Amino acid sequence: MASYVDRMIGAARLDLGAYEEVEADRSATGQAMGVVVLSSIAQGIGSLAYGPRGLLAGLVSALIGWVVWAFLSYIIGTKLLPEPETKSNMGELLRTTGFASSPGLLRVLGVIPIVGRPLMFLMLIWMLVAMVVAVRQALDYKSTGRAVAVCLIGFAVCVAVFAIFGML
Repeated sequence: MASYVDRMIGAARLDLGAYEEVEADRSATGQAMGVVVLSSIAQGIGSLAYGPRGLLAGLVSALIGWVVWAFLSYIIGTKLLPEPETKSNMGELLRTTGFASSPGLLRVLGVIPIVGRPLMFLMLIWMLVAMVVAVRQALDYKSTGRAVAVCLIGFAVCVAVFAIFGML
């Protein structure tokens, strides 16, 4: 079994084996939450220009977003767009999608003048690609396109939910 750091590096490298390992390890859910928290803190540090309140708000919204997106990925992937081999549960999606936040630790580089914002954008893209890999592995998909569809639908619903709550 790989160490916590090895798992994060493997997830960031989009290593299918790393995602399969955390998918199968029921004790890794807390580790996955830790990755989401660390990634959120890195985001907060990388965005210090937005003030210290942004760090706490970012942390809370990242944790809620992680659970909501994992839940949506589970529902969409197993009920609406399953493949014949699809077999998964909420824990598997929480673990794999949590580790998909691993590239987000590099968002701390957002504090670097001039290149910070472009780096933050690149990290976002990297995390989205990692999310597709995580969903594909957790749902036992053969099709990457189907995993992309699950992620896009889940992302759109998450954005809508956060927009609605942002208006309240």
